[in-house]
Amino acid sequence: MEETRKQNEKLLAVLLVIIAALFIAPVFVILMNSFKSQFYIVDTPFVFPTGETFVGLTNYLTGIEKIGFFSAFGYSLFITVFSVAAIVLFTSMLAWYLTRVKSKLNRVIYYLLVFSMIVPFQMVMFTMSKMANMLHLDNPVGIIVVYLGFGAGLSTFLFCGFIKAVPLEVEEAAYMDGCGPIRTFFSVVFPILKPTAITVAILNAMWIWNDYLLPYLLLGTKYKTIPIAVQYLKGGYGSIDWGAMMAMIILSIIPIIVFYLTCQKYIIKGIVDGAVKG
Repeated sequence: MEETRKQNEKLLAVLLVIIAALFIAPVFVILMNSFKSQFYIVDTPFVFPTGETFVGLTNYLTGIEKIGFFSAFGYSLFITVFSVAAIVLFTSMLAWYLTRVKSKLNRVIYYLLVFSMIVPFQMVMFTMSKMANMLHLDNPVGIIVVYLGFGAGLSTFLFCGFIKAVPLEVEEAAYMDGCGPIRTFFSVVFPILKPTAITVAILNAMWIWNDYLLPYLLLGTKYKTIPIAVQYLKGGYGSIDWGAMMAMIILSIIPIIVFYLTCQKYIIKGIVDGAVKG
């Protein structure tokens, strides 16, 4: 029995390594081709760079200059950081209120938020972009409000599930010590929500950083985020600067990979606590 279990574990480990390799392979191919000249990327995309094909950092420097990478990086960073901060702050407060204050209206709000998780973005994108234009939200600050609306469903759902498992006696003790609702939330409740808050931050940061459609609809070409800026490496008549595009893709994914690897240990714990407890 023990021998069978060990064999199953080895087979599972091999299977997971194969799956990981399949996911990593495209990124490795992009990284490899980011150091090759344009002609050899098209002709031999799966061959390692050689002395003849290697161009050093030329593709990176060309891409940075062509798309205005640092400006696009600044817009992406600003929108992502403040959108994620707003989502974590406001949805955690909303979840606490919906969980602790029992009423029919709160139940309706909760189920509407849950329902919003299954509504495809394509169903609302035209009316949403029109409404955003009318409310002057078509700018880097206004789009934060839009992201808050789109991210509220899943984030509130996760927070509500976790808060249901937080003993009410902890909050009652804070009230007895003279804490008001705001101080109770920030001093007692929010620190307990740390695993779920980090999970919500990671999930939304990966979504917002890599999002192309919503910034394109609201911001257009005036405020170019990285996904939008990379598209400008396409020239006329279908020509594409593949070397620069590969290089910019690598630069764009480095920040979110670092952020994910730093906080990934909280993801499974936060999702399980938020979706199962209570």
